[in-house]
Amino acid sequence: MTTHPKLLFLAGASREASLNKRLAQLGSSIAEANGLQASFLDLWDYPLPLYDGDLEAKEGPPGNAQRLKAVLGQHSGVFIASPEYNAGVTPLLKNALDWVSRVRTENEAPLQVFRTRVFALGSASPGGFGGMRGLLMLRQVLALGLGALVLPEQITIARASDAAFDQHGHLVDKGQQEGFKVLIQRLAVVATALTAER
Repeated sequence: MTTHPKLLFLAGASREASLNKRLAQLGSSIAEANGLQASFLDLWDYPLPLYDGDLEAKEGPPGNAQRLKAVLGQHSGVFIASPEYNAGVTPLLKNALDWVSRVRTENEAPLQVFRTRVFALGSASPGGFGGMRGLLMLRQVLALGLGALVLPEQITIARASDAAFDQHGHLVDKGQQEGFKVLIQRLAVVATALTAER
């Protein structure tokens, strides 16, 4: 029997008009339109203090970090749309990943929630690089720092503020729209394989 994966879509930005939030929401819509179970997560709904080892030692990981980890644990594939801040990852996203990495139940292996699911990356940027430099850093954080499996394929939308999205939230460039669909399908295939292994 084939196990159907659940895919999670989130953006490393909290602004209401964020291009990357639109990209993550589009990804969730594409997944659902293709018969996949998909959820969209807004990091704005999970505010966290700046990671502080002393705070963690006194109080443990915040409740929102625990809730974020629980949501990740319910999905076997995760797509992250990340803006590029000064050629790097947004503080919002990095802080969330740092806190979630500190949440562990008794007898749970370190970083298990990252090591047991697959990630895909994307970015929409007003600049000409499409956020690619930020994705290089995010890929390093996930793969090297957290031990996650990250697909080599990714989507980058350059000059995204210049009407990259139509009135329905789809990408105007049909090639990019189709490429995004292929990436999501690839994420689902690998997530299905991982789910079957567990």
